[in-house]
Amino acid sequence: MGVTDELLPAAVLRQIGDKLYEKRKVAALEVEQLIKRLAAQNDQHRIRLTVDKLISDYAFSSQANHRKGALLCLAASAVGLGDPTEVHLRQIVPPVLASFTDQDARVRYYACEALYNIAKVARGTFILFFNEVFDAMFRLCADSEANVQNAVQFLDALIKDIAADCTHWDVGAFIPKLRDYLRVTNPHKRQFLLSWVVVLDSLPHVRMLRHLPALLDGLLSMLAEPVREVRTQAANCLKDFLSEIRATPPSELAPDFFSRLTTTLVDRAGSPDELTRLTAIHWLRSFVELAPRRIHGHVPAILGVVLYNISSHNPDIQRECQEANAALLRLEVGMCDDDGHPESAAGAAGAGAGYGAAGAPHGIISSIDMAAILGTVILEMRSEMEATRLEALRWLHFLLARAQDLVLEQVGRLLPPLLDSLSAPSDAVVTSALGVLAALAECPGQFSPVLVALLDRFRGEAGFALLQRSGSSLLRRLCSHLGAAAVLTELGAILQRDADMGFAATMVSVLNLILLTGPELAELRDQLRRAAKDPAGARLFSVLYPSWCYSAGALLSLCFVAQAYDHAVDIVHAFADLPFGAELLVQVDRLVALLETPCFTFLRLQLLEPRKHPSLLRALYGLLMLLPQCNAFRMLNTRLQAVPTLELLQLGASLGPAGPAAGARSLSVAEDPAAATWTDFNALLAVFRAAQLRQYEAYTVQRQPPPLMPVGAAGLGVLFAAGVADRPSTLSTADVRGVPAVTSSPNQLVQAAEPEPAASGQGGRVDAQQAMQLHQPAQDAAAEQEALTAGQGQAHGNPFLQPDEIVLSKPAGGSLQKAASAGSQQS
Repeated sequence: MGVTDELLPAAVLRQIGDKLYEKRKVAALEVEQLIKRLAAQNDQHRIRLTVDKLISDYAFSSQANHRKGALLCLAASAVGLGDPTEVHLRQIVPPVLASFTDQDARVRYYACEALYNIAKVARGTFILFFNEVFDAMFRLCADSEANVQNAVQFLDALIKDIAADCTHWDVGAFIPKLRDYLRVTNPHKRQFLLSWVVVLDSLPHVRMLRHLPALLDGLLSMLAEPVREVRTQAANCLKDFLSEIRATPPSELAPDFFSRLTTTLVDRAGSPDELTRLTAIHWLRSFVELAPRRIHGHVPAILGVVLYNISSHNPDIQRECQEANAALLRLEVGMCDDDGHPESAAGAAGAGAGYGAAGAPHGIISSIDMAAILGTVILEMRSEMEATRLEALRWLHFLLARAQDLVLEQVGRLLPPLLDSLSAPSDAVVTSALGVLAALAECPGQFSPVLVALLDRFRGEAGFALLQRSGSSLLRRLCSHLGAAAVLTELGAILQRDADMGFAATMVSVLNLILLTGPELAELRDQLRRAAKDPAGARLFSVLYPSWCYSAGALLSLCFVAQAYDHAVDIVHAFADLPFGAELLVQVDRLVALLETPCFTFLRLQLLEPRKHPSLLRALYGLLMLLPQCNAFRMLNTRLQAVPTLELLQLGASLGPAGPAAGARSLSVAEDPAAATWTDFNALLAVFRAAQLRQYEAYTVQRQPPPLMPVGAAGLGVLFAAGVADRPSTLSTADVRGVPAVTSSPNQLVQAAEPEPAASGQGGRVDAQQAMQLHQPAQDAAAEQEALTAGQGQAHGNPFLQPDEIVLSKPAGGSLQKAASAGSQQS
């Protein structure tokens, strides 16, 4: 018989494992009395042997009643010791904690009860087992048995009291375990953990803000908990933490405190849960206001979060983002020191000589990664959400005003999304984008590159669609921002250098329509009308002329606006010597329609004085002779028939013979001789001829048929050539069966050799009706729109076979082709 058998009678040993609780309780009281006697005698050896007996024979027994009795006796042993030492606790506590995982719910309940009694006796010494005890309680706080949960709650309350009274407890060693546990999803366990975070934060000797960066992510994750009580508890906990941060000077916190928290908040601001996003953005806004210097490295990420969420359908999130965005925009204006106090004016002035070249103070803005901010702004400018795009454009305008040099370094990345915004369905986005584009163009050295990029946006199929849809409106509004004269002059110079002459002709047609009809360009039109007397108007006419040469109709309208009627006659006569086709007739058709618009009211009134403006009549009659028998012909003819007949009869005697050149005409007595000398019209006419010949040369190269394949390449004796559809069929002054060729001299047009004479014996020209029947353009408004939409590629590269590349206005008549057929029947 061992020593423990002598200490514990056989009856007591039997009662320890009895199935009745009352008998086990009696046995526990006997063990308590025994331990008290041994403790009084300080017989540590027998105490240890007694406890070992209880552990080895009962605590890990296969019988549940034995394990229950062991737990009661172990707790009684601790009570009997009165003030158990660390050695005693390390012997008693581990088997009790092991019972927390027992399969029997009653055993788990007795384990909680036993540990409660042990902790109540040990008090401060028990804190040594805090981590192990916390693990055990964490496992059972969501137990399936309600009695076990209640027992854990009693034990948890006691442990919290012990932790509150213990000042030597190392909380730092417990934080990693708490951080890991915060990732759980069980609502009961989450409530348990949140209660401990609140308790720890309330302890005066524990500085939980120091450990908040490790816990914040887990706390934020609980805001998405479906159980409302958990969400409310987590939100209140976070609110208390933020209040503590506001009350604590930033200098008392760790240098990386705000940085670590900001990283977590930026990640959680992209959560699908709205409460989580709202809380994260609220914290970020608070940090921007409290300690901007501590988070300057995270400004691009914060800005991305704010811009993305500012389009949220939740009004609370929208409002929070707007306030956060305003706080970010104030970073440079109202900087704060590390204590959260605004810097004084004297301090700001002495913080480094104040401002840079672009007016930006060398403060917090200089330490922000501008390239990253621009990257964020550029990314959000491509957003489909209107509010996000608007705020991104606002930021771009802000950065351009405050850090111009830094923004201009990234202009290559900036222009594409900025120009893409011009195609946005929202008019507010388009207006804002135009404002930023104008501000960018006003920067040194950026005017021409911006306009070049804008013109490039109108290229291709998508660009052509944008040009048709809103190109005129965009260019007019840009003229309002930057000045019509400067924009038209620069665009004309750019188009004059453009290698794609078809695209240049399209853009000239658009610009000409804007010049004639845009209310923003009324002053410019008045200036052109005074060109004969105003040097500025004459200079504008000469500057626009070279690019306007790519569209004969646009050039004639420019001459009419400037009242250069003599030169208009020269251009009309030049049509006989230049390789023009059906596109000329389309342009003249549109020009006739434009002559009926308000911008040419002065010209129509001048027809009442044919003796004073004889060249105007000659130009209009020349256009009339170019047109086939169509509605435009009848419209112009009707207008000319309204000219006073008596004046026309007297006009011929005063003019004398007329020739194709300006020098072959004599001026009317009523005309001002100085009016024809305000610019060098002969030089301008040479420019017009050269531009048209270059355009024709480019067309000929483009339409040149592929070379013949060698004999035998596709079979013996087979020779391939270009099909009929691939051969150029341009109307020219040559015979219709001839092919016009351009010599090395740009001003000389040579007719190619004719294989056989024409059947009619007239190796010369065809009339307008035959030309229209040969080329058959789709001329009425609906057919032309459909043809342009279906064949945009041809419209840009084939100015001699297609009408103008953009539907500028509805022609005066219907189909030129139908009109030509009708004229043939009438004749």
